[in-house]
Amino acid sequence: MTYCVGMVLDKGLVLMSDTRTNSGVDNISVFRKMFQWQVPGERMIAVMTAGNLATTQAVVSQLEERTKAPDERDNTLIKGKTMFNVATQIGRLLRNTIEERQDANGDRGKGRFTASIILAGQIAGMEPRLFMIYPEGNFIEASLDTPFFQIGETKYGRPIIIRGYDRDMSFEEAVKLLMVSFDSTLKANLSVGLPLDLLVIGKDDFAPTHEHRVMHDDPYFAEISANWGDALRAAFHSLPGYTFESK
Repeated sequence: MTYCVGMVLDKGLVLMSDTRTNSGVDNISVFRKMFQWQVPGERMIAVMTAGNLATTQAVVSQLEERTKAPDERDNTLIKGKTMFNVATQIGRLLRNTIEERQDANGDRGKGRFTASIILAGQIAGMEPRLFMIYPEGNFIEASLDTPFFQIGETKYGRPIIIRGYDRDMSFEEAVKLLMVSFDSTLKANLSVGLPLDLLVIGKDDFAPTHEHRVMHDDPYFAEISANWGDALRAAFHSLPGYTFESK
């Protein structure tokens, strides 16, 4: 399975994804789910993928090929005038890729090859933007009311983000919040796993402000995991006790 989160802050964008894919408990592999493209000083664009691996790899490969194509009309990532245009083209590509695979395998309407994408980035002269792109090719954009998107195994880490998120928090605080969210998800679901990919895109940087791969022996993630568990137990024991005595 998958867990990916994209978050909008006043200072920019923060993205994190896991790398585990599995076809049963005895067939687990590591595949990158976060990809990025940039034109220094002009644009920085990243996507995170969830769903059928063959579908997502086909979409990403086609996007990568388009950045190298001589025909500028196909250079969606490099030549799109707005992030909305980029989201529209990626949505169309995702929908067509899913339909092609379903038609080829006679699975139209069964959802076997479904996938979804989080798109994040900024083009010079515009604000950083974040989109959730659905298998049908349509999409929604993050807003003040919905400042982050999740795909994959979202339910375990969502309550933590909802309680801890603040739009004006620092990048460092946002990364810590995502670390806790991912730790809780990893503890609850074996289909999400390390390594984790982290990308911070500062407003008007048009290049990664910070990127890091969290490995199994990452000391900070280990400390977050241990301390979060201790903090939860301490908070639980500090709550008022329940009694069977009648009131």
